[in-house]
Amino acid sequence: MTRIALFQSNTGIDPQANAKALADAIAEAAGGRAAMLFTPEMSGLLDRDSERASGNLRSEEDDPVLAACREAAREHAMWLHLGSLAVLVEGGKVANRGFVIDGTGNVRARYDKIHLFDVDLPTGESWRESAVYQAGTGAVLVNGTPVGKLGLTICYDVRFPALFARIAEAEADLISVPAAFTVATGRAHWHVLLRARAIEAGLFVVAAAQVGRHEDGRATFGHSLVVDPWGEVLLDMGEETGVGFAEIDPARIAEVRARIPALNHRRPIEEAVTQ
Repeated sequence: MTRIALFQSNTGIDPQANAKALADAIAEAAGGRAAMLFTPEMSGLLDRDSERASGNLRSEEDDPVLAACREAAREHAMWLHLGSLAVLVEGGKVANRGFVIDGTGNVRARYDKIHLFDVDLPTGESWRESAVYQAGTGAVLVNGTPVGKLGLTICYDVRFPALFARIAEAEADLISVPAAFTVATGRAHWHVLLRARAIEAGLFVVAAAQVGRHEDGRATFGHSLVVDPWGEVLLDMGEETGVGFAEIDPARIAEVRARIPALNHRRPIEEAVTQ
């Protein structure tokens, strides 16, 4: 069994305060004997005021939140999936970038969110991630983590099962889905989508989430989840901030896949034909 931790946060508009909250969560996860901590999407800054937020954006090399998390990971010998940060990249764009950091504080992998969320909601909320963010281009997996081979996704990616299939076919053991789901879509789809992706892939899914009313006025759904390959929810953190723990058994993957070997039965599908 491997013990993991999730940080369910209410990230605000001050990167320094967010960095301290993350460092405290790393210390708490280490104190709880977790082998690895998972944090939500946009763990370093959550601010929909673009002018104010732009003053806090930095390149990866200069990002103070990333630096603080690397130092805390090194101090506590804790592996960390920093769900994502907004980092400046070339061309004046921003990447929604996740980081896997090992117990020595080294960055072992990076993943830029592939699928960008552009939508006008009935609530009046409007999101245009593509106006600011530069999309990633490919799946990323990380060998040698405490949870085995780790596949990386971010939030809206959960609606695209082909990405999860690609990660499963690359022999991942666990897929991480850090998120900042809206309340309306969270209530309708969060549990359903994450359980479906775990079942389809025959893998563990870990989804650390943002929660509550944030300083910038938005509200997020919470309910950070750990789901096993059978679709059983091992942890649901509800709507409170904090660090939660779960035990995962890697042997469960082979057990479930022996019962339903769907990955072995996949066949190439020809182009759809309308008759």
